[in-house]
Amino acid sequence: MQVEVLERISSKDADVILKFLPERIRAAIIARSKEIDYPIEATLEMAIASFLDIEAISFADCKPNRGY
Repeated sequence: MQVEVLERISSKDADVILKFLPERIRAAIIARSKEIDYPIEATLEMAIASFLDIEAISFADCKPNRGY
């Protein structure tokens, strides 16, 4: 089986990820998504990318360990 590597989270993947998060985290991500008027998948992507690289906006410009 081949896996296609994407630089974006799909809406289907976002739904799966949200189901595994604790309720308060899920609620916070959904609220933030509505607040900034972004799709939930983009909000999740930004949250993960900024955790890995504080200068990153999305996975496309995420460079973990930058500045270490």
